[in-house]
Amino acid sequence: MNHSYNHSLSANSQLTQKSVNRCFDGEQHYYSHQSTTTKTPMTFSIYLPDEALAGRLCPAVLYLSGLTCNADNVTHKAHFQQKCSDLGMILIAPDTSPRSSEGNDVANDERYFVGQGASYYVDATQAPWAESFNMQSYIVDELYDLLRSEFPIHSIGITGHSMGGHGALLLGFKFPGKFVSVSALSPICAASESAWGEAAYTEYFGADKSLWLQADASKVIEKVGQQYSSILVDQGAADNFLAEGQLQTAKLQQACEKVKQPLTLRYQAGHDHSYYFIQSIIDDHIEHHWRKAQLS
Repeated sequence: MNHSYNHSLSANSQLTQKSVNRCFDGEQHYYSHQSTTTKTPMTFSIYLPDEALAGRLCPAVLYLSGLTCNADNVTHKAHFQQKCSDLGMILIAPDTSPRSSEGNDVANDERYFVGQGASYYVDATQAPWAESFNMQSYIVDELYDLLRSEFPIHSIGITGHSMGGHGALLLGFKFPGKFVSVSALSPICAASESAWGEAAYTEYFGADKSLWLQADASKVIEKVGQQYSSILVDQGAADNFLAEGQLQTAKLQQACEKVKQPLTLRYQAGHDHSYYFIQSIIDDHIEHHWRKAQLS
């Protein structure tokens, strides 16, 4: 499959290209950059369809991954590239948290739902986390502006899985002026009331529960009200984390009903929390964001 496209970074770009692979009618790229927000190197993947490689403005979706993940997991396992190729859609997958690197020591915790690989896409206020765990500002300000300046993006939607689904709902409703669409897969819907979230927020925010509520997707939706014509959420009906009370999907449904935020909530029979579930449903989410982008 021959092509003559070649996306070029700006002359003063902050990005370093790490890899490029041809994939369907497009290319899978990886980039790194030194973040001023997290004070660490950060990496993200971006799928660019041929339309984008040729310089044409394309809709984009920002995908936030879950606990323990990095930019690789969804890029390698979700199989979204063919649908993005078919629709001419850009998909960006950032890392889930700042990380320690050579000469750089980032706060961590042995609990997988608290330390590096967690972050919940919030800005921590307590030491030692506040130094680098500023993922809300990283996503909606620094990375958002970088993407807009370096790639031919028409509009941006936001989605994610598990902790990343929480991040998509949280940031989508806190910053509706930046995103044209929102969806989530198996999201943590009430982080301030789940065992995972309680452990993390105790570290990130301390005892001030008002800060916890500002970082709880369902509480934020209740506060800000309807922001989108509709949002899409899929949940595996056989998800063990749902059964254990970590996700609390019903609280998202209640919040949306309370403020009349249209919600398409689908429980998928037999599906668990894994990337097999994500593979099964990701095309619907890409199409959701593509349709919303056509209206923006």
